[in-house]
Amino acid sequence: MFHNILVAVDGSTHADQALTHAIDLAHCEHARLTVITAVAAAPSIAYFGASAEAIDTLSRDAEVTAQAVLMRARHRVPSDVSVTTILSRDPIESALIRQIDDGHHDVVIVGSRGRGAVRSALLGSVSHYILHHSPVPVLIVHAERMPEREAADDAMAASA
Repeated sequence: MFHNILVAVDGSTHADQALTHAIDLAHCEHARLTVITAVAAAPSIAYFGASAEAIDTLSRDAEVTAQAVLMRARHRVPSDVSVTTILSRDPIESALIRQIDDGHHDVVIVGSRGRGAVRSALLGSVSHYILHHSPVPVLIVHAERMPEREAADDAMAASA
């Protein structure tokens, strides 16, 4: 049914569960798997009053973090599943939509924190954006509720 699967990862619990589902689907369907992540841009307030050196350090740290997330995801994929990794420097929403088209993907899989409408409106929601803009089917994986991990994920998202 699916030949070319795209999954977004960011190191969070819900993205890890989305990757698990994507790996299982790719294995069952003998499909190719593409794992994508994006370098998280620091909020503009982080740059206020910062030196060029501090800004450069923030950028390098974000890139290193994104590369580590991508490598951890890649190492989870079994050797019998064809996998490609993509590190985008664009916002993940636009990177996903572009990759769906460029990579001729059949389905995109993303995780969802399940924040609800109000929190998603305030904090943004990749899964919501992709659901409404993707030209292909979208599988949204809801993470199992783990309050201590969710608090850590929210803190990481707020600082990114």
